[in-house]
Amino acid sequence: MRRFSRYLGLNLLLLFIPAALALEWSHADPMLIFFTSALAIVPLAGWMGKATEHLTSHVGAGLGGLLNASLGNAAELIIALVALREGLHDVVKASLTGSIIGNVLLVLGFSMIAGGRRYERQQFNRTAAGMGTSLLLLAAVGLVVPALFHFTASERGVSVERTLSLEIAVILFAIYVLSLIFSLKTHRHLFAGDAHDAHDLGERPWTLRRSIGVLVAVTSAVAVMSEVLVGAIQPAAASLGLTQVFVGVILVALVGNAAEHSTAVLVAMKNKMDLALGIAVGSSLQIALFVAPVLVFASYVVGTPLDLIFTPFEVAAVTISVLAVGFVSMDGESHWMEGAMLVGVYLILATAFYFLPA
Repeated sequence: MRRFSRYLGLNLLLLFIPAALALEWSHADPMLIFFTSALAIVPLAGWMGKATEHLTSHVGAGLGGLLNASLGNAAELIIALVALREGLHDVVKASLTGSIIGNVLLVLGFSMIAGGRRYERQQFNRTAAGMGTSLLLLAAVGLVVPALFHFTASERGVSVERTLSLEIAVILFAIYVLSLIFSLKTHRHLFAGDAHDAHDLGERPWTLRRSIGVLVAVTSAVAVMSEVLVGAIQPAAASLGLTQVFVGVILVALVGNAAEHSTAVLVAMKNKMDLALGIAVGSSLQIALFVAPVLVFASYVVGTPLDLIFTPFEVAAVTISVLAVGFVSMDGESHWMEGAMLVGVYLILATAFYFLPA
């Protein structure tokens, strides 16, 4: 059965990736390109999950989750840079918001539901969870302050707002670097998580080099397919009557997080909530503390400075998401009902974004 699943996954890759690229080059119907590239991402996500599990058997849940989140966000960073180059600042900022709330609510929620169906209670590292939610709260502050400044002191001018955003981006980036030093060096023992036996994989474990190689290769393919998909997602959404805000916050974020969705759910089903939590929360942290500042820095290179002034509803959505995941994770254990609550919050926010005016 395992060999059949691997064989099917390889055939899906060989079928859908060339088809999506051929459709893109031939300027075919955007709807067809969208669905074909989305189908190509599915087996890629499965291979990313497999490589992450094998890698975790070598480096532990903490570093394994960080690597998976980093490689998973590579696709989102590439997508955002392309949109930034085209001057789509609103879409870029909306996709950042969507990635944050999507990871901490949808990805973590589905992981808790999937794991809770097999295990009555699943435990995870309370220190790592507390650190993650605290950093998410800091990220929310970084989003709230520019918006508050804009609505209370906009007379200072656009140049002042851009300078404020740039300085906040520097602070967020510095905090991210310090968090890596804290979790991977000075207090590494607190973030190790549960040790997972290589035999739990159900097959002979891959070498460290092979695990990293597969992760890098699959991530590169996900980035290519994501760029093809995002190129078609706006005309496809327009034909369906969807707004730009909904496209950026929900659709683009869902596509960019497709690999992480699959990986976090798969490891949660194997009672590895440390890794699932590390992927979901870690990915949101990287979006807020790394990807967002990098995009601000890159915007000055492109020549169209990007600010961190988000809409009031986006700021509220991020704040609500951070508070929700903080309350759920404070006890260091989870069950399927907590996951259902997180998914419920996400669906409420997604519904509101759908009805927001263009």
